[in-house]
Amino acid sequence: MTITQLYYVLAVAEHQNFTKAAEKCYVTQPTLSMQIQKLEDQLDIQIFDRSKKPIELTAVGVKIVEQAKNIVNEADRIKDIVDQQKGFIGGEFKLGIIPTIMPTLLPMFLKTFIKRYPKVTLKIKELTTEAIINRINDGHLDAAILTTPLENDSIKERVLFYEPFVSYIPEGHRLEKKKNIEVDDLEIDDMLLLEDGHCFRDGVINLCKSLKQQDEEAFQLQSGSIEMLVKLSNEGLGMTLLPYLHTLDLKDYEKSNLHHFNEPTPAREVSLIYNKSELKIQIIEALHTTISGVIRGAIAFQNVDIISPIVKK
Repeated sequence: MTITQLYYVLAVAEHQNFTKAAEKCYVTQPTLSMQIQKLEDQLDIQIFDRSKKPIELTAVGVKIVEQAKNIVNEADRIKDIVDQQKGFIGGEFKLGIIPTIMPTLLPMFLKTFIKRYPKVTLKIKELTTEAIINRINDGHLDAAILTTPLENDSIKERVLFYEPFVSYIPEGHRLEKKKNIEVDDLEIDDMLLLEDGHCFRDGVINLCKSLKQQDEEAFQLQSGSIEMLVKLSNEGLGMTLLPYLHTLDLKDYEKSNLHHFNEPTPAREVSLIYNKSELKIQIIEALHTTISGVIRGAIAFQNVDIISPIVKK
């Protein structure tokens, strides 16, 4: 049994296809198939049921894959230890970012990070919080940037910054004349929300639930992007809440519709998360240092009230 064979097994388990797995592993399909067959012969079991389309794991195959993940992670850890000892910061690094953070934060730090750490190959993917957690646990992401706390024992969190919520109130709205607003001023009935799956939506729901119990069926008008929420609000369809960094890119006439909360300001906690195995921790540290440095000048809010991204049922 070799580490390479286990890599091949994990690739087939992920893609449920020998050809796609071979492409991912940069080997020919016959080579990959032969190595997996050798492993099955050595163990005298079948890891995959090849009669199914797509290919499925056998009952014992499921257990082998779970153990293979642990073995492969530990093998990667050995290389990680060597890299740390040598002070090497490089290699491929898979980073996930949620949609309400990616368009504002990524341009702020990416160029600086690439310049400082040219040997790191960042592979960045926009994903929902649920998809990110699954991929970190499965080893398909090295780290991610999203809102916390997650209350997940298998994942470590390092806070990057606290991003305040800002009200966007269009002309003619009942709160238009108020310079600063209170949480008590919010009414969910005229609040524009993101669609299900966005943790910022969940944060807004939690903020409003702190006032009184609301029926989520009241949330009629929803959108897939914060930019669309602003456009809908401009049409007089309701107010909305924006993450602070999104307000920096608004047009000048739109910025006149911004109303800040009185302190303590409701805010979301934005963190860098990663598996508790701490693989590639030197790159994680580099990312944390870079992002914390560039964000310090953009967000100076201190007196905040952190709103959970998890909706309690």
